[in-house]
Amino acid sequence: MGALIFYFSTGIQICIAMSDINSSNFPNILNEIIKKSLFTPRQIEIILKYKDLSDSEFTITKGAYYRQVSQSREKLTRLYYTFIVLRVLDILLADDIDVISRLTEQVSVIKNGDVFPEREHEILNVIERVVKQTTGM
Repeated sequence: MGALIFYFSTGIQICIAMSDINSSNFPNILNEIIKKSLFTPRQIEIILKYKDLSDSEFTITKGAYYRQVSQSREKLTRLYYTFIVLRVLDILLADDIDVISRLTEQVSVIKNGDVFPEREHEILNVIERVVKQTTGM
């Protein structure tokens, strides 16, 4: 499993190294990751705002906003319970968590850096390969 971590981390690092400092395309990569997540982009915005990680304003009614807050909180709670179940049943192993943690660290580096638009697809492919190999079903 260690070779897997090195290979994919290196792949993402190579993509970062080949990036143009003047471009800022991480939102495109992040949007693609969000599309494959359990959360909608609006729910991610609400979670960020609720955790004081964003100060964006919403152009929705108060009722719709609080409904979205409730849905986001429920999904996040269910996600945490899902992690617990998967760990207790040995479906999600410590090695899997380590691989995903390292991938997350690499994506965080990208978030703070700049990426050529041509490299976005390559980075997303590396992320998808890591996730598929980790789920391995």
